[in-house]
Amino acid sequence: MLKIEHLTKTYGGVNAVDDLNLHIQAGEIYGFIGHNGAGKTTTLKSVVGILRFDRGEIEVNGISVKKNPVECKKNIAYIPDNPDIYEFMTGIQYLNFVADIYGVSAEDRQERIRKYSDAFSLTADLAQQISSYSHGMKQKLAIISAWIHDPKLIIMDEPFVGLDPKAAHILKGMMREVCENGGAIFFSTHVLEVAEKLCDKVAIIKGGKLITSGTMEEVTGNESLEDVFLELEE
Repeated sequence: MLKIEHLTKTYGGVNAVDDLNLHIQAGEIYGFIGHNGAGKTTTLKSVVGILRFDRGEIEVNGISVKKNPVECKKNIAYIPDNPDIYEFMTGIQYLNFVADIYGVSAEDRQERIRKYSDAFSLTADLAQQISSYSHGMKQKLAIISAWIHDPKLIIMDEPFVGLDPKAAHILKGMMREVCENGGAIFFSTHVLEVAEKLCDKVAIIKGGKLITSGTMEEVTGNESLEDVFLELEE
């Protein structure tokens, strides 16, 4: 589903990401762990085509992000750590705007908007301007917009920040549903307990370099993910 090979991104002579290799298969929820500045966000932005990278290759479903970025983006959804949403729009206007970009039919968008906005208890607020939304409501709207075109690969940067426990539980279910339907999830998080319970595989990055990766059992052994992370960060 997602193949990252020898990814290198340099800022001012310093490698923010240094020869990173990761393969994420269909059906996997893959966690990406590291301290602030480790290279997580740079990697995610490179995958979705926001950042140009200096060396390496990224492929989504066998399609090169470098050579065919538009085709790649048709299969991807991205939720940044601080979603920038057009606040002059209403919630429903924004969702229809995103659906228009991806060419989602009227029937499919109505079904998905109803399903996810009801789940997040956001339906009654969709007629309101986004400028009136709380941070949590904006986060929920960003999640719904990411799911609206039924993407095969969803990339998320700290998706649980700002969500209440119920919304976080709903999002976990949505993530698992994507994978059960043949998609994949690649997300960064500082909430190690969530990653340990939710992820099929995990990768830990430090100083732009991959420290370890694999199934949760392979990475943690008899320890907790938090213990392993703290040991590797020393």
